[in-house]
Formats: sequence, structure tokens, C-alpha cells
Amino acid sequence: MQTSQENVDVLVVGAGPVGTTLALELVRQGVGCRLIDRHRQPSPHPKMDYLNARSMELLRRLDVVDEIRRRGIGAEHSFNFLWARSLAEAPLAEWSSASVAEVERRIATVNDGTSPLEPYQRLPGNVLEEILRERAAVTEGVDLRLGTAFVDLISNTPDGVVALVRDTATGAEQRIAARHLVACDGAGSAVRAATGIRAVESGPVGEFRDVYFRSGDPALRKHGRFFLMVLASGITLVSRDEHQVWTGFFPLFDESEAEIDPAELMCQRLGTQIAVDEVLNVARWRGAMAVAEAYRSGSVFLAGDAAHQFYPTGGHGANTGLGDAVDLAWKLAAAVRGWAGSGLLDSYHAERRPVALFNREMCFNLLEVWQRFPQLAADGASREHLAGYLEQDAYQVENTGIHLDYRYLDSPITWAEPGDPPPWRWKAITPSTRPGHRVPSVLLDGGDALFDRFGTGFTLVDFTGAGDGVVAAAAQRGMPVAHLRLDDPAARAVWGHDLVLVRPDQHAAWRGTAAPEDWGVVLDRVRGGR
Repeated sequence: MQTSQENVDVLVVGAGPVGTTLALELVRQGVGCRLIDRHRQPSPHPKMDYLNARSMELLRRLDVVDEIRRRGIGAEHSFNFLWARSLAEAPLAEWSSASVAEVERRIATVNDGTSPLEPYQRLPGNVLEEILRERAAVTEGVDLRLGTAFVDLISNTPDGVVALVRDTATGAEQRIAARHLVACDGAGSAVRAATGIRAVESGPVGEFRDVYFRSGDPALRKHGRFFLMVLASGITLVSRDEHQVWTGFFPLFDESEAEIDPAELMCQRLGTQIAVDEVLNVARWRGAMAVAEAYRSGSVFLAGDAAHQFYPTGGHGANTGLGDAVDLAWKLAAAVRGWAGSGLLDSYHAERRPVALFNREMCFNLLEVWQRFPQLAADGASREHLAGYLEQDAYQVENTGIHLDYRYLDSPITWAEPGDPPPWRWKAITPSTRPGHRVPSVLLDGGDALFDRFGTGFTLVDFTGAGDGVVAAAAQRGMPVAHLRLDDPAARAVWGHDLVLVRPDQHAAWRGTAAPEDWGVVLDRVRGGR
């Protein structure tokens, strides 16, 4: 029987949060896609549990934030970690950061660019996957095919790919010819394997078990509420709903532990017996740090866990992947619509891989505390020593700069400026419109968010009316550029320049105090060359 073949512009493999975000962002940019996943239902396991403020800013553009907050953890709960030697003992330390409600109040009152547009949100990853799949299923332009598995990459050239896929129910195979293919199929990516790109591991590797369970045992709240409780016995408890749903994750020290009942092994690590009302799911996973050597091979691109893997410490995995999705989507859309320069798609690797490498090291930073704490306790360190050690590292819970102030300063598609960039700070956003930076979020006179006024393509934010020539120059290139004229002295004071050209992903591409002699020269640079 001859295998049929279909043609699409973009084939996205993997309908998890990264793949669905990529598909929805492509449609927002005016390009349809085929989105496939081998699984017909979202994962039964929660996986991630934290969307950082930058991810929420990006998801706001897809009109899913209200649903995410409705189904997520209530805004009143603070973001806190408890550290203890066992569940039976009083905690040694508490790391705490502001609740969503507290961040919202700051956004409403501090309008100097140091706040995000959206606070973070705690939400199980499988719920996010469900929300985004539901949106993809009803979005015109997203051809969602669940129960369809990637099998092989038949060909891969700069002009396009041919992929072999299979219906997981019937076994029927089909070829799909696509101008571009994006691998969003996870850490064990079959697409990445087919390209031959290596994901280079560094640092510790271990086997872990998650027990996802329901329990109303008051022993779990003996020391008050918490998001995470890290125990020196080698287990971390995660409150999934601030009520009765939990995850306990812990390393397997030897293979014999894999034969022990997971709930019983969890109680051993907790140091006390708790009543488990229902085990919702059990998962085994391999902890590792890895970043792909390349993010592109021919017409294949890697995003999310297919491009990088982290331990769950620090909340870097899915959030880095969502940033990948938005960066890549507008560039693929530009290529499909014909206005991309020859270097635009290569800039995806140049911009996003350094972010993954930096986040890998930040993940290591917190992982070291996670690993040293039980070792110190096992070596007999006193409560006072342990508490002092943990107090010294409490800064890590407030990592606003890591999540919101990544910069594409060396990108080939930004208009580089001489001089030193502004300082980077761990705990805060340094507002700047220097090319490569995420531009500052401000509320305009009247209460509108400036980010909500941007177009889907590039936007020239113009505080003087000097940018009239940009739209005509963009039209000659088929390039979407909106001209946003503003009379808002407060916003101008934060932004610091009269003219700022903002990319589709809210990063600055060019800025000036006057119009350039030739807008075409600027536009050609930021779209990747002629």
C-alpha cells in the first residue's frame, strides 16, 4: 500500500505546553501549522508547577491567562519553601517570596518598568497542557492531530523536510512534507535523534520517583502551609492545590528501591507514616542537565525539552521552553510569509541557546543546595549550622532577574550599541530599551498596559511623531510594522528614547532619539539581512 503524502508549512511534533504555545503563536503571526502528538490525552502527571512572570506575559497574548489563573493556585498564597530534617521535626528555615496578590498590588502602584506585566502563577503542568490543547483544538489554523506519532525523518534539507508519521490507533503511516519542522517532543526527542544533534549532559545524573497522591492527613500541615518542603532525608513535598493533592519526589539510591511500594518508600523518606487516601499516579524519571549542541539542522528546529533538560529546581524547564516557542514562532512565520532575511532563522540558535546555558547554571546553583543540605545533615551538622547555611542561600527564591531580564545583546538581528549595557540583577528587572532587552512594561495614562498596544509583528513606539517613514519602508519588504504614537511623559521617562522598534517577542530591536537616515537599513538588519 502506497503511503500518502501531505504538504504543510510548519509541522510541530509534540503538543505539550511548548508545542501548543508555538502553534498558537504561529497562528497569531498569520501562519497555520500541523500539530501532532502521540498521546491522545494530556499527561496524567503534573510535571511542572510554576509559570514565571515572563511566561505569563507571553501567554497573555494568547488570551489564556484568565483560564490559567482560574484553574491555578489562589493569588493569596505566598511562594514559600520549608526546609526540615524530617516531617516530624520543626523546620530549620523558610524561604519566602511574594504572593501573586502582592505582586499584583506592586504592578498597580510601581510604574517604573521594574515590575512585570503579569505575576507568576502556580499551576500543574498537565493542567496547562489541557488548557492549551483545548485552545489549539478550536483555533482556526492549528491542525491538531492527537494520536499521531513521529516515526522518522525521511529527508531534511534547507528547503524543507519529509517526515513519516503513524496513527497510533490504526498503524496507518503517512508522509508529511513541511517547509519547517519543530521538535517539541521532550527530553527523549525522536526528532532530535533523527537529526543527529547531540544533547550534551553535564553535572549529576540520577534516577528519581514521583508519587502524585491525595491525602488529608493533618501531619502534612503540621508546620503550616507551604509550596515546597525539602527534607534532609532526600524527599521534596510539593503542595499541588494548597489542599489535599501532593507530589513527593525523591531519588532512588539503588535499583532495589524500585521494587518497594512507592507510597511506602515515600513515607520512609518522610520519616513518619502518613495516610495516603489515593495514589493518583507514579512516575520514574531521570534527572540530568543537558543542552543541545545546535538548535537547528537544515529545516528542523529544537524547542523545549528537546533542546534542553534541567532538574526541577528553579523552575527553568517549561519556562525556558515557552520562551523558545515565542522566539521561534515569529521567525518561522516571517520565513513562511516571505519577509525574513537569510539570517533570521539562524538567529534562533544564537539567541535561545545562551539562555538555556545560563539557566542550566542557575539550576545548578539551587541544585547544589538541594544536594548539600541532606549531606550536611547526614554528616551530623547541628540545627544551627543547617539553619545558617540555608539562610545564606535564601536569596535564590527571588530570581526575578533570571526569569525576566535575559538579553539578546549579541544577537545578529539586533542593532548593537557601543558602551556597557546596564547592570544585571538577580532579584530585579533592570528596565532598559537597549536593543536585545525585553522592553519595560508600563501602564499608560488611563491604565492600559503598553504591552497590550503592540501589534503582532514589529511595533515602532514613537513618543515624538518622528517615525512616520517606517510603515512605508516596511511595506516595501512585506514586513509587518505597526506605528504606535504615544503622548505619555511617564512612559517616555521609563523608556528613555523617543523611538524604539520592538520585535514581536517584546524585545527591543533598535532605538534612537531621531529617525534614521534610511529606515530600510534598520529593518533589513532586524529581519535577518536582505
